[in-house]
Parts: sequence; structure tokens; C-alpha cells
Amino acid sequence: MAAVSPVGVTRHPLPVSRFLWRVIFYVVMTVVAVVTIFPLYWMLLTAIRPAHYSMEYPPYFLPQEIDLSSFIRVFQTYPLLDWLLHSGSVALEATALTLFLSVLGAYALSCLRWRGRSIFGFFLFFTQMLPETMVVIPIFVMYRQLGLVEKLWPLSLIDSAFVIPVGVWILKNVFDGVPLEVREAALVDGCGLFGVLWRIVLPLSGPGLVAVAVVAFFYAWNEYLFASTMITIEDIRTASVGLATFVTMSDVPVERILAGGLIYALPPAVFYLIAQRNIVTGLTAGAIKG
Repeated sequence: MAAVSPVGVTRHPLPVSRFLWRVIFYVVMTVVAVVTIFPLYWMLLTAIRPAHYSMEYPPYFLPQEIDLSSFIRVFQTYPLLDWLLHSGSVALEATALTLFLSVLGAYALSCLRWRGRSIFGFFLFFTQMLPETMVVIPIFVMYRQLGLVEKLWPLSLIDSAFVIPVGVWILKNVFDGVPLEVREAALVDGCGLFGVLWRIVLPLSGPGLVAVAVVAFFYAWNEYLFASTMITIEDIRTASVGLATFVTMSDVPVERILAGGLIYALPPAVFYLIAQRNIVTGLTAGAIKG
């Protein structure tokens, strides 16, 4: 017999199978959340407690003593703040360059009609199949001949080159969603091609632009191979390369490594939290069309 609520609305109990599937779903999601969050928790726990607790067995899963000296020593022992500023400058420069060139490339592929457009788009995306290890030596030789090694700003050019194809295709899908009638009406009203891009297409593509900015920033912030190859001077290292130098043959300061890793992960995490509202919309734009 169906239960009746106080306001007279009949409530039917959930079928047993549906209830079981819901229980299984929440159990699986809980396990996934724990597996995902636990490494971050263990990283934080190890960084904020004395080192000898990390070497004991069985391990302690709760903090017995709080010691923040590892966060202080990591700044006293290494030029971590300078490394973070270097990574930030490279990431911001790469993001700006990626956005600029991706917008132009996506606009050409989406809104302009020219021979060879599809082939160009295919080969542009095909470049993503080349591993970085195949091109790092040729690029290093070229940079050395041009006098661009041991400098930060040329790293942004390399980072942008690897992200631009992805950015072009993300924005192409976004630009495809701008109605053709709106663009044609703007052309009739006297807007040029770049006027349509600036006044019509870009204002309607905010989430896509944010998504490309996040992808470019994260790639440039975390890039290690080219940064370690092009820069060997300690004072101008990026944070990704600098953190790798914490481990030496004579010492592995686990608590300082994890403290530095937490500090290093904080800026992109904050950037992601600010931009997360637009990321999914931008990455899925064009996937469903009416």
C-alpha cells in the first residue's frame, strides 16, 4: 500500500533494484573520492609533521604533532619564490600567445572558406602525435644557434607550440556554435572579418576562451622536459625543474619535497577554482548541436 504524505501527495517507494543501483553508485563514488583525495591528504600530512613520523610503521593516519618548519626551510634553502615567479611568467606568456594564435586559427577554420582547410586542420591536430622527446634535441640545437638558451621567455614559445593545436580545435567547436546568420548580418552592416571576430564571435565564446587559457596555463606551468633542457642556471629555473633538484644522492628531504609540491600546486589550483564554471562548457562546446 502506497504511503500518503501529510499534504495528501502519494509517494511510491523506490523499486528494490533501483535502490540497490543507487547504493552501489554512492559506494563507488565514495571509493573513487577516497582514492583521489587520499594522496593529497597524505602529502599534506607528511609536510606538516616531523619527518620521523613518516618513517614509522605502521604509519599514523592522523597528525600527532604539527610542525610547519618544512614550509619555512624550503624558502630558506632554495629560491623557491623566484622559481614560482619564473613559472608564472612563462605560463602567462604562453597562455596569452596561445589564446591569440588559437583564436586566429580557429576563426580561419570555422568561419572562413578556403581551399585545403580540412587538410590543414587535420595536419594541425596530427602534430599532437609527436612526442616531445623526438623534437627536444632539434629545438635545443636551433635555440642554441639563435642564442635563446638560458632565457625564460623562449620557453613560452615552445609551450605555446604544443598547446595551440588543441586550442584551435577547442575554439573551432565553439565558433561553430555561433549562428551563421548573425555573422552574415554583421558583415552586411559593415563589419569586416576581424570586426565580426572581435564584436560578435569572441563575446559569445567566453567559456571556450577560458578552457583554452586553463589548458595552456596548466601545460606551461607543469612543463619539465624543455625547461630542464634549455635552462641550467639555478637562478632562472622554473619551479618544475627546481623542485626536482630537492632530491640528491646524499639526501631525500621528503617533508620539504612535499611542502614545496603543495606550494607549487597552489597557483594552478586557485586558477582552476576561479575558472571551473566555464571549463566544462568550453570543452564540450559543439559536441551537441541542435
